[in-house]
Amino acid sequence: MTEAKGDAGKTGISKGTWEKYANRIIGTMTAATFGLGTVVYHILEDWSWVDSFYFSAVALTTVGFGDITPTSDASKLFTVFYIFAGVSLIGLVLNEFLKRLAARAGQRVVEKDADANSDADE
Repeated sequence: MTEAKGDAGKTGISKGTWEKYANRIIGTMTAATFGLGTVVYHILEDWSWVDSFYFSAVALTTVGFGDITPTSDASKLFTVFYIFAGVSLIGLVLNEFLKRLAARAGQRVVEKDADANSDADE
C-alpha cells in the first residue's frame, strides 16, 4: 500500500489546532475543575453551594483564608489532589497568556521593522 504524497506523516491534527482552541479548552477545563470541587465539597462536607464554590476558589488560588476548612479525611485527601490540579491549571493559563503576549510583541517588532524598511526604500 502506498500513501498519497501529501498524507505522509499526517497525524490528523493540524499544527494550529491548539493555538486555535486553547482558550476554549482551558476555559472548559477551568470551569470543570471549579464545578468538580464545588460538587465534591457540597457532598463530602455538606456545605452550601456558595460555601463549596468559595472554598474551591480559595483552594485553587492557594489563598487559603482558613475560615472554612475540610473536616473529613476524604475531603482533605481530595483537597490535596485538587490543589495540585489547580496549581497546574493556573500554570497552564499563565503559560498560554505569556506565549500569546510574546507572540504579539514579536509581531509588533516585525511590523515595525517592515515599516522602517519601507520608509527607507522611499
